[in-house]
Amino acid sequence: MPKTTSENNQDIAYSLSNNFPRLLREFYRDFERKILERLAERGYGDIRASHSQVFANLGMGAVRVTELAERAQVTQQAMGKMLKELERLGYITRDVDDSDRRAREIRLTQRGIDMTEVSLQVIDELYAEYAEKIGAKRLANLESQLRDAVGRLELTYLPESWQDTARK
Repeated sequence: MPKTTSENNQDIAYSLSNNFPRLLREFYRDFERKILERLAERGYGDIRASHSQVFANLGMGAVRVTELAERAQVTQQAMGKMLKELERLGYITRDVDDSDRRAREIRLTQRGIDMTEVSLQVIDELYAEYAEKIGAKRLANLESQLRDAVGRLELTYLPESWQDTARK
């Protein structure tokens, strides 16, 4: 028996809202929301979700705006706006690059370093909580499989540190 238009529409709506990308996004959103909540509890309530694009791609050394924008897959203008905000909040400095006076190097301030250290602690706490809910082996397997899949995609914009697949 053929499906009605209503049944077809329900199938389409279900497929659009309940698929692999949506599962990844919801997992990420939950983790990110909890990170931001805990950072706020620990004195970093001015950090927003969009700032993660900077911190996830910055590293501990100096880096240029163009590199950050490429790694984060955003425009240089969007990255520049985020960097201005983080500089105003005291998390980063933007200095003239000694090797190219036209370029700016982005570095974490002490407040930025402190916040990243707290972030890493929070991530470890949340990982342990997720492991308790999901199962440590299942969570480790999920992470391993995602790392392998991302590695196989050969994404050229990721920093070199991604070549090390071991969880620290």
